[in-house]
Amino acid sequence: MSIRRIAAVVAAVVAVAVMALVPTVAVADGTTTSVASVASVEPAAWQACQDGLQCATVKVPLDYRHPDGKKISIMMMRHQATDTANHRGTLFFNSGGPYEQLTNFPRYLSVLPASWVAQYDIINFDPRGFGYSTSVRCFPNEAAENSFLAGLPADVPVTPAQISTWDQIMARYSALCARTNGSLLQHTSTADVARDMDLLRQSVGEPQLNYVAGSYGTGLGAVYANLFPAKVGRMILDGNVDPAVWTGSDGGKLPPFVAMRADVASARTLDGLLNLCGQTSTAKCAFSAGTPAGTRAKYSTLMQLLHTHPVTVGTPPNTQTCDDVCATFSLPLTQVSQWADGASFLQQLWQAAHTGQTVASPAGLASAISAAAPANPAAASAPTTEPTPYTGGEQTIATICSDSDHPRDPRAYTAAARMSQARAGLVGLSWTWTTEICATWPKSEDTYTGPWNHPTAHPILIVGNTGDPDTPYWNSVAMTHELSRAGLLTIDGYGHTELLNPSTCATDYESTYLQTGALPAPGTVCHQDAPPFS
Repeated sequence: MSIRRIAAVVAAVVAVAVMALVPTVAVADGTTTSVASVASVEPAAWQACQDGLQCATVKVPLDYRHPDGKKISIMMMRHQATDTANHRGTLFFNSGGPYEQLTNFPRYLSVLPASWVAQYDIINFDPRGFGYSTSVRCFPNEAAENSFLAGLPADVPVTPAQISTWDQIMARYSALCARTNGSLLQHTSTADVARDMDLLRQSVGEPQLNYVAGSYGTGLGAVYANLFPAKVGRMILDGNVDPAVWTGSDGGKLPPFVAMRADVASARTLDGLLNLCGQTSTAKCAFSAGTPAGTRAKYSTLMQLLHTHPVTVGTPPNTQTCDDVCATFSLPLTQVSQWADGASFLQQLWQAAHTGQTVASPAGLASAISAAAPANPAAASAPTTEPTPYTGGEQTIATICSDSDHPRDPRAYTAAARMSQARAGLVGLSWTWTTEICATWPKSEDTYTGPWNHPTAHPILIVGNTGDPDTPYWNSVAMTHELSRAGLLTIDGYGHTELLNPSTCATDYESTYLQTGALPAPGTVCHQDAPPFS
């Protein structure tokens, strides 16, 4: 068991936001901005780093209350516009997480609309605490991390003994990280990342920030918009968090993902998968029982069988119980193009549960599950001028725990897990236990809890899928209402973010917005290009 497994579930949500109560200073237009505005930054010095891309490292303050104090490094990567005759400036991009960005940047360039890549300089950066930037590191390598966490239950604790073991190991993990990372853990909030992003904007000579982001990146966008409202250019936020709920509008009584009802959204999306599967043939959905009700019943039976008869799957073989399969994101709910692979996996588990034979996961399933989660850096392109960065799961945890008002009593997570399982099934356990480590994690000095309605220089486009399993559609509705100037583009369909579940209709509206600033008419609804099992 690795903390990377925990962090992968958290980052699949890809959902965070958050923020900072810090001194503010008045600016010429009468708005307020963070003390980061008085920090200086050198112009970015770009160098070739791989495949025609450029890299630059910028120094920023560790603590924005002391902008002339200790500095840390933030690494950026840039793809320059290819259509120089129609160059529209710079577009910052964040794919979500929170996790390291640069190892996956070339992959995301291939799925961004071609016109954006042609007309904008696209800039991505590793946030503070991650990857090639000054990073959080609790272990010398993954093997040491795995050894430390060897006693954890498989994926989530269920029994009282497992819960006790989980609590103890997570507390020791937090204490170790506090000892090995010094003051960095007090300054890894999304508010600090937003201040960094404003300095990065200045370092490339842009008067305002153009920004496109999914999932966690929407929280970063919301923070930036309220710390630097006068600097907001075009901003598209796709698959949103509710920043008020995420930062603890309930007083920190519930884990943040449970408070946002991500568990409910996942359960509803799973129901949608089973219903649509039952409406089609086994040629399109291998797990179909011929009707929605029959397919849901088949799934329930499979889960019961796995409780009493674990099966062996994968290469190398790995024994799977219902707790392993159901309580984690073993199905690629985030990406509808992979639902058929997920259904094939369920069918193979069904056959194995009845025959006792070992089955292997479908070839496409691994890529589907990792689509919205931290990728293995060894499998991704990395800047050739830099060594492969350390990307331990503690980096995701550092930001998650810095951002939200988490319960500080470990017993609160046991109660939340019971409530979540009652309303969402076993998937609720993952949404609860992934952040239990935050009960003992060092508190950040830089959290921001609003307000969220500072008037921005330009309106913001909010995009949300009605069947998003990770950042529920109601979060996008809430984000639209909480921001001062925002419009909602609804996509009637499943999956996490429009980026991973394309809609030509939505892309056309987004491109128009980037060019003109015009928001879609209120109530505009688009559909996905390829519905599930099509």
